[in-house]
Amino acid sequence: MAQHIGIVACSAEGAALCYRTICIEGAELFGPHRHPEVSMHNHPLGEYMNRIYRGDWQGVGSLMLSSANKLAQLGADFLICPDNTIHQALAEIEPRSPLPWLHIADVVAQTAAARGFRRAGLTGTRYLVESNIYPEKLKLRGLECMRPNAAEREEIDRIIMDELVYGVFKPEAISYFQQVIGRMQREGCDSVILGCTEIPLIMNDSNSPLPTLDTTRLLARAALHRAAHR
Repeated sequence: MAQHIGIVACSAEGAALCYRTICIEGAELFGPHRHPEVSMHNHPLGEYMNRIYRGDWQGVGSLMLSSANKLAQLGADFLICPDNTIHQALAEIEPRSPLPWLHIADVVAQTAAARGFRRAGLTGTRYLVESNIYPEKLKLRGLECMRPNAAEREEIDRIIMDELVYGVFKPEAISYFQQVIGRMQREGCDSVILGCTEIPLIMNDSNSPLPTLDTTRLLARAALHRAAHR
């Protein structure tokens, strides 16, 4: 039997893409129309943002732990969180978690190294790109990380929080990401991390100046393989 995947959701669009990827791509491992059992719990995004805005990462962790406990009661075997930003709270709550977690940045760093990348650009909310979540995980594998500059961080954050999380996808947003990624390419990056789980809804290998590391789908695929091999 496959393991039961628990999804600790934060923003709806990213969680939905992760869930859909598990269900659709599960057929490659489990057979037609088959995938592991999946349960998801989602506190409102606003509850997370209220805590993030005031820098209350302990409060963010409490919400994640609340979801973890509910998913454990539903029978999940392990947990994933398709939200890069709130991984800042994961290390603090992991010792108290009822279930083990797959860390999204571990999955992405492992993939980047396996694909031979050496220097990855990072996109995501300003809370993510100003954190050490990705620089630390990449450094452990001998990889470098480039952050957006201050102006780029603000505009990317605005696009994510005012548009993408609401399911609003504009050509202007795609153009802006292409501009930022193009600058990173000129400055020596060989790949780009789509470090907000909504960014893959508008950016991919076909429209990005650099090869993309799609954090949402990479996490979903890692969860499928873990579920398949127990």
